[in-house]
Amino acid sequence: MDPRLREDDVTKGFLMVMGIDRESNKYGLKWLRLSALVLFLDQGTKILAEYYLELYRQVEIIPFMNLTLMQNEGAAFSFLADAGGWQRWFFVVVTIVITVFLLRWLRSLSEDERWLAIAIALIIGGAIGNLIDRVQYGYVIDFLDLHAMGWHWPAFNIADSAIFIGAIIIVWDSIFGGDGK
Repeated sequence: MDPRLREDDVTKGFLMVMGIDRESNKYGLKWLRLSALVLFLDQGTKILAEYYLELYRQVEIIPFMNLTLMQNEGAAFSFLADAGGWQRWFFVVVTIVITVFLLRWLRSLSEDERWLAIAIALIIGGAIGNLIDRVQYGYVIDFLDLHAMGWHWPAFNIADSAIFIGAIIIVWDSIFGGDGK
């Protein structure tokens, strides 16, 4: 990094490109630490899965859960996985647009909207985790395989889990919440 550029300058530049005024709402942006934690856990576990697991080979952890390294070229439930390659960049663009929208939403939250901030931060961290895979490899690394009575839930990862939990919190908050507590 250029010694004339301080880390704070880089952060300010990133936030400016994303359309976020750091001074307008420090509350919402503090939740980006949670996004960073999700991203760290997601990428770390994917590195471990790639290193220790063989592609498509199931390793039983407990009776209803395997670790199985998979390469998902589609979206949730392998949607569009066999679309011929165009879907990679389509999902990259969609993820970037949604992430910018979520960052702006996060910025607009007040302190009494804590659960909504947590949910959005989880989704941002998960979205960026899967975005990194898609750009770097052309697919998303999945490795968690839940199953019961011969039926397998589609393989997933930490990013997918964070996105799912965040979405559940948003739905719950919109139906039952609103007070943020």
